Amino acid sequence: MKYTIVNMVASATLNATLDLYGLAVSVPDIEYEPEQFPGAILKLKEPKVSLLLFKNGKLIISGASSEEQIVQAIKKASKIIHEIQPSVRVPRNVDYEVVNLVATANLNRSLDLFKTALGLDNVEYEPEQFPGAILRLADPKLTLLLFKNGKVICAGAKREDLLRKGLKKANELVSEVNKNVKPDEYEEEDLKEEESEEKPAKKGKK
Repeated sequence: MKYTIVNMVASATLNATLDLYGLAVSVPDIEYEPEQFPGAILKLKEPKVSLLLFKNGKLIISGASSEEQIVQAIKKASKIIHEIQPSVRVPRNVDYEVVNLVATANLNRSLDLFKTALGLDNVEYEPEQFPGAILRLADPKLTLLLFKNGKVICAGAKREDLLRKGLKKANELVSEVNKNVKPDEYEEEDLKEEESEEKPAKKGKK
């Protein structure tokens, strides 16, 4: 199944104590309001990534769409901090850990979310609160949001192989329950449009 990673969250450490107040005063792109949150927020424009900075040197990076962007963000943040705090080194080799992948995918079929919730034990659906159903997998441990038009949002994976495994498993479970579900007219048109958009890409493959 095709998917698109829309957010990667990672953690890293600069192995130094950070002066968050000093950084916020010196760097316009850093926000620090300790009475609301213990960390400072650094928003980069290129790559378009946000970093949470903590006094103990820990970083939380979010908004990246690739691991390359994570590395770029850590190096760029290190340089910015180094200019204010020379004791903070800019790493040559960046050590980080991906803690969450968020991806979107499409099952290319309409779903009856009521039927899905009744047919599967691990699905919650409360349409008066949220338009999507929540599917929780134990192995791999992932959470997926399912929508009537077949769109899926998947979160919780730490590696792409687990993301792929989870999407495949979810597709098998949901497809079995929804095998006789026919799309509404507007959903059928959406699916046709998406299929036509994908055809040129398929022709380019060898």
